[in-house]
Amino acid sequence: MKKIEQRALVCRVLALLLAAGLCLFLARYFRSAGDWASSAFNRHLYNSAGQLITGTVLDRDGDVLSWVKDGERAYYESETVRKATLHAVGDLQGSIGTGALNAFADRLTGYNFLNGAFGARRGNSLYLTIDARYNYEAYQAMKGHAGTVAVYNYKTGEILCMVSTPSYDPLHVPGDIETDDRYRGAYLNRFLSSTFTPGSVYKTVTLAAALENIPDVEVKTWSCAGSVQIGEETVVCSGIHGEQRIGDAFANSCNTAFAQIAGELGGETLKAYTREAGLMKGGYTVDGLPVAAGTFDFDGITDGELGWAGVGQHRDLVNPCALMVYMGAIAAGGRAAEPYLILRTENALGLPSLPRIHGRTGTLVSRDTAQKLTELMAANVEKSYGTRRFPNMELCAKSGTAEVGEGQTPHAWFAGFLRNEDAPYAFVVLVENGGGGNSVAGTVAGKVLDVMVNGY
Repeated sequence: MKKIEQRALVCRVLALLLAAGLCLFLARYFRSAGDWASSAFNRHLYNSAGQLITGTVLDRDGDVLSWVKDGERAYYESETVRKATLHAVGDLQGSIGTGALNAFADRLTGYNFLNGAFGARRGNSLYLTIDARYNYEAYQAMKGHAGTVAVYNYKTGEILCMVSTPSYDPLHVPGDIETDDRYRGAYLNRFLSSTFTPGSVYKTVTLAAALENIPDVEVKTWSCAGSVQIGEETVVCSGIHGEQRIGDAFANSCNTAFAQIAGELGGETLKAYTREAGLMKGGYTVDGLPVAAGTFDFDGITDGELGWAGVGQHRDLVNPCALMVYMGAIAAGGRAAEPYLILRTENALGLPSLPRIHGRTGTLVSRDTAQKLTELMAANVEKSYGTRRFPNMELCAKSGTAEVGEGQTPHAWFAGFLRNEDAPYAFVVLVENGGGGNSVAGTVAGKVLDVMVNGY
């Protein structure tokens, strides 16, 4: 009798272990089955060169960007379009981690839980949210500089333009891509996967904190004599602005004023507002693609270092995608749509995927502060950047010229949004070592937005 009980106990333990193993397998299956099905080990989906030979990638208008022809992957006929859309579409070797051919292979194969990879050789049509024409214009406007240009609809979340440079032709990979500095970081999607010194575009965060924490901030004045001594640091400004209120200091992008404002706020307050803005967040994803987390060092810094941090220098690093979403949140009254790249998929029978549920961010800035920031950013365009450069656009923007080291040309930034009802776009432009934010990055933004708003 005792032996029977012992055997029964062993059977129960084994049954529990089997059930636990089954549950673990099912959990991994539901989480990873798409990746398993689209793995390069499945030779019926990949040719001998390792190219995915199923599925078609298209832009939002139905322009075919990559398809399968005679057992090999083909690309759009224009070399410039191929370069402009490389980091969205992907390459033949799988070096571009954010490209659809690599990141969304399971969507292209037609895999689903019910039918597995049945019919995968024909694959799905994967429509991206980008417009190839906008990417073309953005790539041309960058004129060979490294950096990124992105525009998205802050109401729907659709990324309409996403360009990362340097780029290359996926059909003719340069033989010296690994050694030539012209291609440094070409495999990297700078929009999603990199962080950079923000310079004065970060002043939008310092300004938001000031509007909510400094008494009588809108009537108070700050003096600029071209520089200010804070502790052991000399914070230098781009000009001598004299006595100015907060709006003028913002339009002048006055370092001395904003360094003093940072000191009044304190490191803990700036840290809290930077985190609330989503600029320190790790965990943003774009259709599963991770967005690099920004880093801001406010702990244990001196008063002078805090002054530099408050104007977007010191050791501040921001991700372009996170900054663009913050711009969208300001435009939308505090919360914006989360960005995405996959518009829809269609199977071999032409049946579309289910409509997606549009996610929204948490509150990145309060509604009242967002309204004030909007007016002050619109004033920037009127006072400093020039409305004629942006025809038929209710543009709100902030430029940035980020110092990145002695002897190096600064990074040029331009970020903001449109208040147009029929063009609710937020954008970010970064030109690495480009020079002036307004003159260089602002010109790139103007060219791209002009095409998007006014057409060709």
